[in-house]
Amino acid sequence: MTESTKKPAAKGPGKTANGSSKSPRRRAREFALQGLYQWRIGGADEAAIEAHVSEVAGFDKADGKFFLGLLRGVLNERVTLCQQIQPFLDRSFEELSPIEACVLLIGGYEMQAHPETPYRVIINEAIELAKSYGGTDGHKYVNGVLDKLAAQLRPVEVEARNKR
Repeated sequence: MTESTKKPAAKGPGKTANGSSKSPRRRAREFALQGLYQWRIGGADEAAIEAHVSEVAGFDKADGKFFLGLLRGVLNERVTLCQQIQPFLDRSFEELSPIEACVLLIGGYEMQAHPETPYRVIINEAIELAKSYGGTDGHKYVNGVLDKLAAQLRPVEVEARNKR
């Protein structure tokens, strides 16, 4: 790995790349990503994921209810989510890197299940996950796909934002 491809180190435990503290929801998204990765790579089931993740250091600082909602929601809605996301991909969903695939599932689920959260916040959170855990330019791909998905799932909100 060359110097130009190395990711910047986080500024300490529980900190974002810019040094600020992570919110409980950001932590919940990170733990959901970790759990979904275990599911996608290792085939772990929901109960095993929940048991394992709840024992990981820092989980007590996450929004546990939000974590469970994301994990269970994505696992329960995965077929529908994949169908909604697929038209905006340049390859099959199965060919995506596991991290980008799981980030897209989380973002897609949040867009449909959490209308109280602005779509731009959901996309920004997904970008941050992809930057922290995904490949070098994975965040750009996630951004493009979720922008298109937002136009489909939240057309009124997207149109209102574009008029500003």
